[in-house]
Amino acid sequence: MAPSSDPDGPELPTDAAEPSFADTPRKPAPGLHLVATPIGNARDITLRALETLRGVDAIACEDTRTTGRLMARYGIATPLLPYHEHNAAKMRPQLLARMADGQAVALVSDAGTPLISDPGYKLVREAVAAGLAVTHLPGANAAVTALVLSGLPSDRFLYAGFLPSKAAARRTALADLKAVPATLVFYESPQRLPDMLADAAETLGGREAAVARELTKLFEEVRRGPLPVLAAHYAQSGPPKGEVVVVIGPPGDTAAEEPADLDALLRDALAGMSVRDAAATVATATGRPRKEVYARALDIAKGSG
Repeated sequence: MAPSSDPDGPELPTDAAEPSFADTPRKPAPGLHLVATPIGNARDITLRALETLRGVDAIACEDTRTTGRLMARYGIATPLLPYHEHNAAKMRPQLLARMADGQAVALVSDAGTPLISDPGYKLVREAVAAGLAVTHLPGANAAVTALVLSGLPSDRFLYAGFLPSKAAARRTALADLKAVPATLVFYESPQRLPDMLADAAETLGGREAAVARELTKLFEEVRRGPLPVLAAHYAQSGPPKGEVVVVIGPPGDTAAEEPADLDALLRDALAGMSVRDAAATVATATGRPRKEVYARALDIAKGSG
C-alpha cells in the first residue's frame, strides 16, 4: 500500500460513494469483470463487487451451487453460467459472443480472486485478443492473506500453486524452487499436508515457515515455526481440517542453530517421529553432523537432556 501525503487520508472520488442497493443497480460497461469473492467470511465481499454482480447480464462461475449460496445471501438474481476446467473450451466462445454483443459478464471463482488456480486466464487472454474490455474488482485472496499473516519476508514472494501429489515429483518441484530468492507460497490439501511438510523439510532444510488454515473463518489458525518442527507437529497430529496455505521463507531464513534451539527442534520432532527419523530430519534442517544430532536425540529420548 502506498503511503498518503495527506494526514487525513486521500479524498475518495465521487463515484466511490456507498451504493444504494434499494435502487436499480447501475449497468456495468460491456466486457469482462473479474470479481473477487470471500475466501471464508461472506462479509468480506466489497460494495463495488455487490453492485457489479447485481448489474451484469450474467455471472460465470466455477460451481453454480457455491456461487448461488453467496448470491442468495445478498439477494442477487443475476443468471449464473458454469465455467470451469471441464467445460471451459465449450463455454469460452459463448461468453465472448455475449460480450461482443454488448453484454457485461462477471467472472468469479468459488472463493477468492479469479484466475488464481482456475482456468479464467484463458478467457481473459481471448477477451483481450478480441479487443474486449477487461477490468478487475480486487478483494480477498488466500495466498496474500496467508503471506501477510505468516510474519515472513513479504517484499518478494512467489506463488507456486499446488505441488504435485506424488512424493518424487513433489521433491523435484521443491528442489527446483530451492534457489528462488523469495518467500514461497503454496496451496495444499489437508490430507497431503504432513507429507508435503516432511518433503519440504528434507529438501529446503530448516527454513522458517507458516501453515495457515481456515483463513477469515471462525477457527482461523496460523502455526509458525521451522519446517522440521511443523513437519513433526503434523506427523503427530495428522491432517488438519479446512483450506490450507503453506508459506516458506526464502533461502537463509532459517532457525538459529544454538544448542537450546537444537533441543527444541529435536523435542518437537520426537513428538511425532522415531529417534532415527527425528535426528535425520533435524540434521538436514540445521546442517549439523548426523552423529552429533542422533546422540543428542538419544539423550533427550532417554530423559537425560
